[in-house]
Amino acid sequence: MAGHSKWANIQHRKGRQDAARSKLFSKLAKEITVAAKMGDPDPDKNPRLRLAVKEAKSQSVPKDVIERAIKKSQGGEGDDYEEIRYEGYGPGGVAVIVEAMTDNRNRTASVVRSTFGKHGGNLGETGSVGFMFDRKGEVVYPASVGDADTVMMAAIEAGAEDVESDDDGHVIYCADTDLNEVSTALEATLGESESTKLVWKPTTTAELDLEGVQKLMRLVEVLEDDDDVQRVTTNMEASDEVMEQFANS
Repeated sequence: MAGHSKWANIQHRKGRQDAARSKLFSKLAKEITVAAKMGDPDPDKNPRLRLAVKEAKSQSVPKDVIERAIKKSQGGEGDDYEEIRYEGYGPGGVAVIVEAMTDNRNRTASVVRSTFGKHGGNLGETGSVGFMFDRKGEVVYPASVGDADTVMMAAIEAGAEDVESDDDGHVIYCADTDLNEVSTALEATLGESESTKLVWKPTTTAELDLEGVQKLMRLVEVLEDDDDVQRVTTNMEASDEVMEQFANS
């Protein structure tokens, strides 16, 4: 939990919010369009779409943007998007998973490979680092919803597997196939979540010093700036002191 919320806070303090928010809205809208195209345009009948809409709402995506993204799926948009996962190593031997949604596999592969190379990383084959992660459902709540024991009990009742709590809030993990059901049950007890999504949870981590964190985060930022990239996950670990230094650098 600490790394998750700490990096979110650092992003906020480093002040890239407006540009990052616009790009995030675009990527969430793309996920909604593709999810609606692959299944039913009614979120109640399409678990993937329901989760996409829920995540969009948690990130304050306007209702009209969500509705427009669903309508696009019925107009033929989203037909050509292909979901691709890239895996490789970043600076300091950190494992990196890049999830993309693209209408041009060659373009995206070229950009991702080039970005890894320019920023001290190496793009590998699919599966080259995936074994260091578990696919999980993740539901995030602020600390204000209750103490660790309260959230733990709610999570157990909802069918979750694990809870990580600290001063920043609570992160609840469940099997990836159970995310829709678990998040719905948690909503009934704890209210609307800050975030509900599928994630790659590291099973082993790589510790970095300040220089390593700076290099890795530059790689992550450049990857995330690409319109085809939906999300980037790493197994980076860093001390509180190093993360604080990075936040102030």
